[in-house]
Amino acid sequence: MKLRRTRIPVLLALSISWLAAGCGSDSGTSDPTADPANDPTTEVTVPSVASVDDPVSRLAVTYDGGVLVVGADDGEVVADLPADGFLRVSPAGDERHVFLASPGAFRAVDLGAWTIDHGDHAHHYVDDPELTDFTVPAEEPGHVVPHDGTTTLFDDATGEMTALPTFQLGELDRVEPDLETLRAEHAHHGVAVRLEDGWIHTVGTTEERTGVQRLDEDGAVVASSEDCPGVHGETFAARGEEEVAVFGCEDGVLVVDTEGVTKVSAPDPYARIGNLAGSDESAYVLGDYKVDEDAELERPTRVSLVDTRDGSLRLVELGASYTFRSLGRTPDGDGLVLGTDGSLHLVDARRGEVASSLPVVAAWEEPMDWQEPRPALEVVGDRAFVTEPATSTLHVVDLTSMSVVASHALPEVPNEIAGVTG
Repeated sequence: MKLRRTRIPVLLALSISWLAAGCGSDSGTSDPTADPANDPTTEVTVPSVASVDDPVSRLAVTYDGGVLVVGADDGEVVADLPADGFLRVSPAGDERHVFLASPGAFRAVDLGAWTIDHGDHAHHYVDDPELTDFTVPAEEPGHVVPHDGTTTLFDDATGEMTALPTFQLGELDRVEPDLETLRAEHAHHGVAVRLEDGWIHTVGTTEERTGVQRLDEDGAVVASSEDCPGVHGETFAARGEEEVAVFGCEDGVLVVDTEGVTKVSAPDPYARIGNLAGSDESAYVLGDYKVDEDAELERPTRVSLVDTRDGSLRLVELGASYTFRSLGRTPDGDGLVLGTDGSLHLVDARRGEVASSLPVVAAWEEPMDWQEPRPALEVVGDRAFVTEPATSTLHVVDLTSMSVVASHALPEVPNEIAGVTG
């Protein structure tokens, strides 16, 4: 498998108005998206954007017909961006953009809030959100993985992996992003991560997914495992000074580090862990846990906790079921699970037990169709945001006090949600 490192064309069909903004105008204002840490010589002129005193967090909420951009502080709908097809949304990694996975492409959405850090001080800006014209073609756009300054996209229909420097998303008006591509041997529903010194990606076919490979900078396999039936989902955990990748299997997980790939087996013969939530502050990884191989739709009530230091796996009983949009982490690394009982359950990762449960929404039942709206959880900073499709409401939870501090009406039925700190 050979790495192709190329500066390949992307679909930047810029409008005349955007071209005018990017090429300079009569405003004479230095571009606040130019980060001196990346290019200290860059100074272009663009129409003014608003400078604000503090970071402005925003949320992207999909619905049938588009994306709502919502202010995290006040629940105000800042923009309603029309888009066709079933929409999935994922953070891009720069705390400003998200990627929209829609039929035929990944598309970058600028939520219009960002910060430039100058070390001893920072500047904060807001602007109008927009569906940018930067797209990466994909027949079946799948997972988006931001990690260590690079964002990696996976096309399930072709096995094509595309990686780009995350900071270049803030420079789309003047820079064509540097894209690297790699293609898996067989197309499959997979995931990939571009590392500083290579790649990690899943292995499989359209019929069977079996494991992962770690590649060096030249694309040579340096570590691998095919002991991961049904491999799905990825996250990272902090293990001392080292950050490790974790991938879910149908009988446990794989832990990938600089030494190789280690299998952590589940206590049940069949135990699908396909959705994972990691934390920069914790060696523990939170995952789902399903044990009925024949179920059309299993509604599990236990979650898994993997300690990446010793390879142990514990199960925590919630007393309520949950879905793949239910998992999150607190700022200090504990687990969060949004249950169908309507409560947000705080899971003490170290003790392996539910520490508290906070009622947030009305009790609900997971729909049979995975694309149908259901309550979803997103954590931004020290707040958790919970959607309630039944009432088109967005609830805000202060994770410091574990209390619901606000509820905001939305003009559409929410489906997926992703946030940025701005």
